[in-house]
Amino acid sequence: MAVLEGLEFGKSDFVLLDEVNIEQFMENLKLRFEKARIYTFIGEGVVSVNPYKQMDIYGKEDINAYRGRELYENPPHLYAVADAAYKAMKRRAKDTCIVVSGESGAGKTEASKYIMQYIAAITNPSQRAEVESVKNVLLKSNCVLEAFGNAKTNRNDNSSRFGKYMDINFNFNGDPTGGHINNYLLEKLLRGGSDDMLKSLHLHNDPANYVYTRDGATSYNDRYSHNAVLSALNVIGFSEEEIHSIYRILGTILILGNLQFETDRESVLVVGMEDVSHIAELISTEPNNVTKSLLYRTVATGAGEVIEKGHSEKEACFGRDAFTKALYERLFGWIVSRINAVIEVKDYNPVLHGKNTVIGVLDIYGFEIFDNNSFEQFCINYCNEKLQQLFIQLILCQEQDEYKREGITWQHIDYFNNQIIVDLVEQPHKGIISVLDEACLSVGKVTDTVCLESMDAKLGQHPHYTSRKLAPSDKTMEFHRDFRIRHYAGDVTYSVEGFLDKNKDPLFQDFKRLMFNSSNPVMKEMWPDGQLSITEVTKRPLTAATLFKNSIVALVEKLSCKEPYYVRCIKPNDMKSPALFDDARCQHQVAYLGLLENVRVRRAGFAYRQAYTRFLQRYKMTCEYTWPNHLMGTDREAVEAIVTQHGFQDDVAYGHTKLFVRTPKSLFTLEQERAALIPVLVLFLQKVWRGALARMRCRRMRAIFVIMGCYKRYKVKVHFWEVARRFANVCNMADYGKSVEWPTPPAALTQFHSITQKLHRRWRAWQIVKNIPPSDMGEIRAKVAALGALNGERKDWGCGRSWERDYLANVSHSHSTAMYVQYFHSVSKILFGVIFSGFCRKMNRFNKSSDRALLITDKHIYKLDPKKQFKVLKRLPLEVITGLSVTAGVDQMVALHTSSQDDVLLYIQRGELCPDQDRIGELVGRLIDHFTRNTPLLVKVCCSAIQLHMRGKPKSVTVETKAGQANADFRKSRDGFTLLIPSN
Repeated sequence: MAVLEGLEFGKSDFVLLDEVNIEQFMENLKLRFEKARIYTFIGEGVVSVNPYKQMDIYGKEDINAYRGRELYENPPHLYAVADAAYKAMKRRAKDTCIVVSGESGAGKTEASKYIMQYIAAITNPSQRAEVESVKNVLLKSNCVLEAFGNAKTNRNDNSSRFGKYMDINFNFNGDPTGGHINNYLLEKLLRGGSDDMLKSLHLHNDPANYVYTRDGATSYNDRYSHNAVLSALNVIGFSEEEIHSIYRILGTILILGNLQFETDRESVLVVGMEDVSHIAELISTEPNNVTKSLLYRTVATGAGEVIEKGHSEKEACFGRDAFTKALYERLFGWIVSRINAVIEVKDYNPVLHGKNTVIGVLDIYGFEIFDNNSFEQFCINYCNEKLQQLFIQLILCQEQDEYKREGITWQHIDYFNNQIIVDLVEQPHKGIISVLDEACLSVGKVTDTVCLESMDAKLGQHPHYTSRKLAPSDKTMEFHRDFRIRHYAGDVTYSVEGFLDKNKDPLFQDFKRLMFNSSNPVMKEMWPDGQLSITEVTKRPLTAATLFKNSIVALVEKLSCKEPYYVRCIKPNDMKSPALFDDARCQHQVAYLGLLENVRVRRAGFAYRQAYTRFLQRYKMTCEYTWPNHLMGTDREAVEAIVTQHGFQDDVAYGHTKLFVRTPKSLFTLEQERAALIPVLVLFLQKVWRGALARMRCRRMRAIFVIMGCYKRYKVKVHFWEVARRFANVCNMADYGKSVEWPTPPAALTQFHSITQKLHRRWRAWQIVKNIPPSDMGEIRAKVAALGALNGERKDWGCGRSWERDYLANVSHSHSTAMYVQYFHSVSKILFGVIFSGFCRKMNRFNKSSDRALLITDKHIYKLDPKKQFKVLKRLPLEVITGLSVTAGVDQMVALHTSSQDDVLLYIQRGELCPDQDRIGELVGRLIDHFTRNTPLLVKVCCSAIQLHMRGKPKSVTVETKAGQANADFRKSRDGFTLLIPSN
């Protein structure tokens, strides 16, 4: 900081003054103001001087310069204090608050807005939509509350006529999740309306036409501000109906302010009933109800009788003004409650969402001394007394008491404790508020003068109270009117006139019922107390002073439980000049803000203190003797080890329970070293934790595999047991277990199950086959071969009969004994190795069919002519046969395919003795059984036509049933041949 700001700008922290006195303090403050350095530190607080001009020190670059930096690392700024409060909240999970104080016009409202903007800018780096929505509402709420809560006064163009305390809630990540606004003592009335709504609201565009906007009307131009407020209302979430209701209430207030009354003999009348009609329309009720509320008051007698009492002209005016003020106050309170409903933290669960921390921002009216000070100034100045008392208690009194309690060597600093002034105002039964309340509750006519006399009697001996009666020679006060309080900020003379009326509830119940019975739901919501009837016994409402006192006490309690950061605002002059520094004016503010005492305490004291346990917890990683855990006798010894290692022995003091650090430089050094070590520790923790996770996963996987292995073994055993149980008696079964249903195997035994089934089938086959005589094995093999080749595609293939193989050599299948003898004599030399023989009908390449005898041996296929004593007509080597084609029907046609594409087409004749005997299956089975031992033979079962080649030419053979056909025979067709078979 010293490098960034040279000596020509003065001392950037008042603690660094050569001597702590008012002269040097004011000289430094003036120098920095003239050099456009409007901020100066006092320890962790900042003094802000209103520059009365726009300054380019609030942009994105400035925000980035202060983000995450230590308090003394950059020049003094509001952002430094805001960041310090944010870091304390985020690092230590501690609630903090920023108290912005000073007199009216010192720049408190602007300071609080910059603080809010900074907090919004540094949070939510991941740009989550829900957090951005909360931030937008928090920022836009300032615009709305200023529009309805600030006013132009003779000392300030934008004076806050209400106090605002906003709590901002943050989650464990440090992102805002919601908030809550408290408002205090609104005493402002309306100053303007919206041009685009004037016609519907029955208003004119000249503010000078209305009593409540007449003052300052010449400088009133809110076209831009009105659009900003309307946009803010939409962003916050106000509905169109709610916004329109706000305008209607504002229009009602303006028209009410212009209402006049006149006395006609004994009764009072409203001047201009047209305005009454407009009011009734705006508040959604009947004109006669408005008139009745303005001119009459409904009261209940002791006997429970309800009567209507007419107002005097003065009472009617008083009731009108009270109603107008109440309308605006209820409207403002309702707006605040609607904003709170939007920004409040919803569905918060500390277990799921972590600790919820808070930063409070207090922007409240400053101390006021006017030429004529009334009840409002009395309340405002009392509030400032309470805040100053809190400041004294937290910064001065508590700090010195802590040094004494901790046994730190300390030279006591005298300061003014304004608790005596606070007691003067709020002490029960003796304070000014108590006297006012007693006067308001007294039966009979009690005037402001009588109340003043009561205050003189009870408070006449108080050193900070006086009046003209108590000080007759003081002509600055009037008899029976003025009293004076010697505040911490200076003497203020108050006029007691109007105190009692403003303190008690001046609003007649008739107005409350009028608004509650409105057909507008928004207005009805603002006046819930209007539902009480006049005869209902209700508790007397608390007075305005008591309500205000209770709210300020609650505010102080909220602030006292948080770690405070202060922004002390100073008004350099009353001319709103950016160049004028009024020494006397500023010195007065420095005095009543207690800044000099604050500097003395900070200079003599310590910038930072922390309990040994918490200090050790935060910085133990910076010392080898304390990380990860120390072995010393006490935490204090461990803290001493940390301080000694870093060489800070001369900059600290050791208390009974806390360590006190004198300068922020030492703390800043510790924070820097801690920040450098955090990534290393995080990586180490991540490594350890990832290793632990990996080991847990490994153990879990091992356990899983053990369980899976045991379970699989169990399932395998269960399967084996079940198979053994089902097949225990298969040897004694007729089908050897063919009908037994196999159990479903586990996935691990799928392949084993398939092999086991095959083994069982082989065993069952062997059990069947082993009893067959060897002489029948050839026939069995042939039938099995045919079964596999035909694959169930042919209806009948002769498996149920005995296959005789050589039908020509069997006399019973020959046409005559003589023919059998001829055959046997003709082929006696080639009968060895016969595979199949029989009669057939053959189709040659000349498209002629003839009867032939077929003889197939293990070497050749012979075509014999039975008419010529079985003469061998053709001999075909068996190895040229590549396949067979048969039909799926009952016909006996077969095509023998050859490698030379000169296929043989035959129709096997069944013989005279067995006309229905199928021999195709036997032919197929015999050939396949022979070829299996040499080369495979392809068998094709055709559902429609058989395809073959003769002398290389493709032919197609179909089968037709023809009535009257005596014997099966071939006939030439378009694509080849057709086999005609008898119909029966």
